[in-house]
Amino acid sequence: METKFQNIELAFDYVSSAQRFMNTAYISKSTGKIYYQSEMYDSDELPEDIDVTDDYIEIPHKNDLDLGQHLVWQFVDIEIPDQNDKIRGFFSRRGAYSNYKSFLEEIGLLEKWYKFENNKTKEVLQEWCKNNRIEIAG
Repeated sequence: METKFQNIELAFDYVSSAQRFMNTAYISKSTGKIYYQSEMYDSDELPEDIDVTDDYIEIPHKNDLDLGQHLVWQFVDIEIPDQNDKIRGFFSRRGAYSNYKSFLEEIGLLEKWYKFENNKTKEVLQEWCKNNRIEIAG
């Protein structure tokens, strides 16, 4: 069964919107249905066979796909390699992403960062789908 990529993106965003294991989502490869679980909010009832069949796959958290600092360094290497030391300084203390984004805004690259991050996330998530034999519609 094919699943709309947009639905997988929504589930990925849901899982990644909180600390790891706070929100989880599972997709059925045979039906394309996505089940949502949360430690804080209402959750879907999971199928009884979710643990005994390989039909269900847990949607990854962004940290599972190395979409954190790895993307930052890719972007810095492409767009502002001369600012590498400054950016490393941001990531050596608390508030790293906030400081990084504020700096990008100051130099007019924040929108370019968001586009880069979004495109790379889609690429990696599509590859994850392919590797897990999840058929994408359209």
